[in-house]
Amino acid sequence: MDTELLQIEPPHLTFVFELKKQSSCLVHLANNASHYVAFKVKTTSPKKYCVRPTIGIIKPHASCDFTVTMQPQRSAPPDFQCKDKFLIQSTIVPVGTTPDQISSQFFSKESGNYVEEKKLRVVLISPPSSPVLLPVNSDLYHHDSLAGYKDRIPTVDGLENLPPSLTVAEEKSLEPTQDMEEDTTGEDMISKHVENDPRTQSKIEVEIGMKQGEDDLRLNLAKDYEELKSRLSIMESKLREADETIAKLTEEKRANTREKNLLKLELEMLKRKRNMKRPQVGFPLLFVCVVALVSVTVGYYVHP
Repeated sequence: MDTELLQIEPPHLTFVFELKKQSSCLVHLANNASHYVAFKVKTTSPKKYCVRPTIGIIKPHASCDFTVTMQPQRSAPPDFQCKDKFLIQSTIVPVGTTPDQISSQFFSKESGNYVEEKKLRVVLISPPSSPVLLPVNSDLYHHDSLAGYKDRIPTVDGLENLPPSLTVAEEKSLEPTQDMEEDTTGEDMISKHVENDPRTQSKIEVEIGMKQGEDDLRLNLAKDYEELKSRLSIMESKLREADETIAKLTEEKRANTREKNLLKLELEMLKRKRNMKRPQVGFPLLFVCVVALVSVTVGYYVHP
């Protein structure tokens, strides 16, 4: 291979060491190849460290992160010199391979596979003296800060490269590297240099800034939520008032309709009564007939 399969950052694992406290380090892997690349993480001290995930697949020209967590330690190593090492193995896999299908045969050079290996040293530094940086190694950093990096971990075929929490049996499955040589040359200089490394300090400050930004975002979201909630309650009260007004207007309309119908009925009755009481013009026919009969009778007796 002309170029390396994976670009690994940082070149060494730096842990802020405090007694009886966990410390985590994030490792970023970038796939420089045009193929699917599988990776596997090994360590010389599997009981001391927890790696999530230990294996994974990175798409071409994509990236992935894994987290190394150092378990709480009861005592510090002499002079803060740690001889633990990590080995990152990478190899090309067929398209469509899932993390569940990865086995140790993929990383076996005896099978004729091209396996690229990169060793990472472990460097311990003391906690920063600034009170702003103290929460980096606390439980808040371990749970909340790492949760923010979860969104950066790419998925492969719909699966996340973030497995569930490792049990004791799974931690024991982390294989120690047999061919890692104990190269201690320059470790003293590296540990002292990293302690004052501006890149490491700037990275920690960026992580703290991200955490503060997340807190500000949560606070703003909480304020917006309360404001929207108050507006919603106001709108609901106005809506109830509008419903009551509509109900009153509907009832008034029904009452007006009933009154209108009653008035129409009374008007019809008055019209009928008026027609029945209208006076007759002239003499009734019966009266005329009686007068005529009387006249004829009187005339007959007057002129026999």
